Amino acid sequence: MGQFSISDLEQLSGIKAHTIRMWEQRYNLLRPVRTATNIRTYSDNDLRRLLNVTTLCGQGQRISQVARLTDAEISQAVLANSDNAHDYHSQVNALLAAMLGFDERQLNKLFNDAARRLGFEQMMLSIAYPLLQRIGLMWLAGTVDMAQEHMLAHLLRQKILAATDSLPGIPATARRWVLFLPANELHELALLFMNYLLRARGHHTLYLGQNLPTEGLSEVGQVYQPDAVVAVLISQPERSRVAEFAHDVQALFPGAQLVLYGPLARQEGLVLPENCVAPVLMTDFLALITENNFAPVAS
Repeated sequence: MGQFSISDLEQLSGIKAHTIRMWEQRYNLLRPVRTATNIRTYSDNDLRRLLNVTTLCGQGQRISQVARLTDAEISQAVLANSDNAHDYHSQVNALLAAMLGFDERQLNKLFNDAARRLGFEQMMLSIAYPLLQRIGLMWLAGTVDMAQEHMLAHLLRQKILAATDSLPGIPATARRWVLFLPANELHELALLFMNYLLRARGHHTLYLGQNLPTEGLSEVGQVYQPDAVVAVLISQPERSRVAEFAHDVQALFPGAQLVLYGPLARQEGLVLPENCVAPVLMTDFLALITENNFAPVAS
């Protein structure tokens, strides 16, 4: 079970701490416990309830009414009232609450409803990515369960694969991209979504997946001859070896654009090869692949 401070709840829910305290005192909304030093801490159940209550209040319901509902009634009300396609904050809150409750059915429905209303790509950019950023904050605070994160990641992975599989075929004359994760890197969601974005825009991709040592790329350049190579660096390689990794990949693909994505590629003072770019956001990557020099070649 997580142990959250009131500042954690404020950051994760978007509700000010003084409002949380008022709801707690007036409506008995949350049930914190006190530490030996008399500091209030909140559980996963408290955070989940707050996120769901915040979602309903954001949809116009009054806190005095919502506070009377049971957790099950609140959860059902969230599903029944998730019709505003552009209320991204409420949808992220509802998804985070479902993840904390290991409610795979609700997660699936919320993602599917959002994709139906917004389209798959916009759902990923406006809802899934902000959700993953919130979970990242929880990781830093040590307040997210690994099983919760794995459940969510597995569900998103399935959805990205299904959306990619449904795309039309790519002509042989299209721009060619190699996508891979370096040795011991297992965080695949960003790379999978990049693969989808490229294919959706008519680019050809060779997706090589997780945990690929650089030497495993030795024949790819000669046989596939890509126009660009993408690697996502979340936890690998070691920070001190990122520049060396970039130059090693450049040597294997001397004529290709190298794209490195992830926090390790954005270290202060990092010197990358001339033909290497490190987009900060997924929208920056989108801008890159729609530039004229990366537009797909007409068949």
